[in-house]
Amino acid sequence: MSSGELPDAVETVIVGSGVVGNSLAYHLADQGREEMLLIDKGPLPDPGGSTGHASNFLMPVEHSKEMTHLTRRSIEQYDEMDTFTESGGIEVARTQERMEELKRRVQSAKAWGERGELLDTEEVLEHVPYLNEELVVGGFYSEGAGTCDPLRAGEIMRERGKELTGGGLVVSPNTEVLDVHVEDGAVSAVETDRGTVAADEVVIAAGLWSPKIAEMAGVDIPLTPAVHQMISVGPISFFEDYEGEISFPVVRDMDTQMYERQHGNDLEVGSYQHRPILWDVEDVPSIDEAPLSPTQPPLTADAFEQSMADALEMVPELLDDPNAGVRHEIDGLLSQTPDGAPLLGPLQDVEGLWSAAAVWIKEAPAIGEALAQWMTRGWSDIDLHGSDVNRFYEYGNSEAFVKNRADEGFRKIYGIVHPAEQWQTSRPMRTSPFYNRQQELDARFFEAAGWERPQWFNSNEDLVRKYNDDLAGLLRGNEWDSRWWSPTILGEHLHMRDHVAMVGDMGFGKFDLVGSDVVEYMEKMAVGRADVDVGKTVYTPILAENGGFVSDLTFARLGPEHYRVITGGAVAGSDRAWFGDHIGDEDVTLIDKSESLCTLGVWGPDARNVLDSVTEEDMSHEAFPPYTAQEITVGEVDAWAMRLSYVGELGWEIYAPAAKGQRLWDVIAEAGEEYDIRPVGMGVYGTTGRLEKGYRLYGHELELEYDPSEAGLTFHGVKDADFIGKEAYAEAIDTEDAATLCTLSVDDHTSSAGERRFMLGNEPILDSDGEVVVDDHGRESYVTSAGTGPSVGKHLLMAYLPPEHAEEGEGLQVEYMGDRYPVTVEVVGSRPLFDPENERIRS
Repeated sequence: MSSGELPDAVETVIVGSGVVGNSLAYHLADQGREEMLLIDKGPLPDPGGSTGHASNFLMPVEHSKEMTHLTRRSIEQYDEMDTFTESGGIEVARTQERMEELKRRVQSAKAWGERGELLDTEEVLEHVPYLNEELVVGGFYSEGAGTCDPLRAGEIMRERGKELTGGGLVVSPNTEVLDVHVEDGAVSAVETDRGTVAADEVVIAAGLWSPKIAEMAGVDIPLTPAVHQMISVGPISFFEDYEGEISFPVVRDMDTQMYERQHGNDLEVGSYQHRPILWDVEDVPSIDEAPLSPTQPPLTADAFEQSMADALEMVPELLDDPNAGVRHEIDGLLSQTPDGAPLLGPLQDVEGLWSAAAVWIKEAPAIGEALAQWMTRGWSDIDLHGSDVNRFYEYGNSEAFVKNRADEGFRKIYGIVHPAEQWQTSRPMRTSPFYNRQQELDARFFEAAGWERPQWFNSNEDLVRKYNDDLAGLLRGNEWDSRWWSPTILGEHLHMRDHVAMVGDMGFGKFDLVGSDVVEYMEKMAVGRADVDVGKTVYTPILAENGGFVSDLTFARLGPEHYRVITGGAVAGSDRAWFGDHIGDEDVTLIDKSESLCTLGVWGPDARNVLDSVTEEDMSHEAFPPYTAQEITVGEVDAWAMRLSYVGELGWEIYAPAAKGQRLWDVIAEAGEEYDIRPVGMGVYGTTGRLEKGYRLYGHELELEYDPSEAGLTFHGVKDADFIGKEAYAEAIDTEDAATLCTLSVDDHTSSAGERRFMLGNEPILDSDGEVVVDDHGRESYVTSAGTGPSVGKHLLMAYLPPEHAEEGEGLQVEYMGDRYPVTVEVVGSRPLFDPENERIRS
């Protein structure tokens, strides 16, 4: 093939030759891909995207386990390529509120296995002597932070890819994509201004241009270009005595949402505090039109005025240098998504089309590696579920939604964001037919996958007074602990345990699978046996080939060739993609009913009494046994119901056409008046009731890093039929667990300040010597879920513990906001703490 000539066909086309595309090309080659085309509209080594202008520092510690582990792995790769300099980094606090947040940063560092410590003012200045001492309250020191050279790393990875493929990786800069061809629902070719190349798969790694490429294939990648302002000032006399690019830690001035970092003899000042400046991708100039590069438009001066003033205040000795001037100033364009996370994985509407978009430099090499693993073997070493591109499927891809959330999210980049903090824009988006009734009852709505779901009802405040004695010691006085929370949740919980409650709607993903091959298909997909009697429900893990969790869900057999899958609303898009992607040549059709069916849960000791009074069918234990499903008629509403419970009570999930949902609510509410039926929120359903029963939650307890044996979910045994992950699952059962999921309780909530504190999740578990508990696989023990169990009178935590600590009665510690609290292992494995024999569910 002559220089500059494109191949006629390849296995994989990667669109975009920034650091992400380069990393992916190399790692795919390392995984065995032999024929690839890496193309970019721009020149090399700097094609004009954010790789060439983004500030190249890496701060490894985030509150996200996924992002922290990806950054750690990226640092390892940059370091191996000799393109990383460890300088350390300091997040500086100007306020006491920020210092509290930095205590949480230390907490996250320990939970995810990173180095980090809290510094006082004097210690901050020892590391960075040019900061204004009067402004610095303290800081968080990340020893492992540093800077990288992403353009050089890209060159190295491209060359390694060429070498590994024996020249099978063709790199083509200055090549514009004109179209992405799709035939019969699958990608078939990429058309460029230099020819058309047939391909088995196409990866869109085009940064802020990714939506434009995706649109060619008829799909959406929900991101928007956003401005991050940056200037470079120099020469700085202070730096003249130091060699190299950086000799002092990178500084994040957190309370002003800025950073200052040495770059040779210059000081780079970047800002996220300015007003959000969002672009349309069509307005980004071409390479020929751009004065610097397409992603480096001129600085919007008025937006940077406050940032400049704050920087002068923090580092006056440097910026007041009479010999220094502004050498470089830009509105650097980056990709902003509706929730700030990357967009990774297969785009479910076009087979063979993948997204590798909205990736920051600090995670790029590891994301290229993880995505290559996903593409070649079906799972990645680092779980990417939080970045799945399909999480916005069918609700969050519109331009208005993306812009609104991007605007809101930009303001949070350096903000103090509570773990339960709710998005405010583009709401309400998806509402159930119960929404108006819930509003009338003063519901406090939380959102998941666009669905408005009551977290609690202010109309139930009287229940806190009613159960005052039972709630003694469980009410939260600290503002942080009680933010986005209400004691009403605890009252609703106890009312459900004593009487009856209705929960609607959980926002489930609901899709039917039908066809002559559907039984064999469902056997392939699930750990649980699918060839069960019609009317039987099955709760089951869904696994990757390595035996780690892709999901956990319930399905029911509705007919000989008909199943219904019910999964969590927040993961409905990714689960739908997983099931859809695994339909091969089988006669199986997936029908999404997530928005056409509503769900109303009715649970509690009086649930049967309520339903008996309004259903045409016999709801007795004998006629409607636990873990079965039937068609029922509630008043005038034809519905379908499953007798199961996520809260550990007698009751049913009732599914009805959305058009009849409000009538369903009214019929049951009226029938329940005799039993003081109350609507209760997701605070009961997803936290208090769940934790008392020890029920696992995907994305918290269940992920790719842990297997069903460690999670205590091997009750299905190993069925005869083959299924995805069977070999690894069987091996896990036969192998001693490196860790076991346990339920713990907090013994003493008293902080060093004498205040009662309540953990919220993701805190590190420590042994009696104060060391983070680590299992034989190198996995740190941390709180996967936290919440109060009113029926047992304790604040409950779930965590994976190695065998030497997974003993009931074992005393450990949990670190929360700078203090350590004693905890006790209550349950090892999946036995419920409340109603351990499940007598209530089966009553």
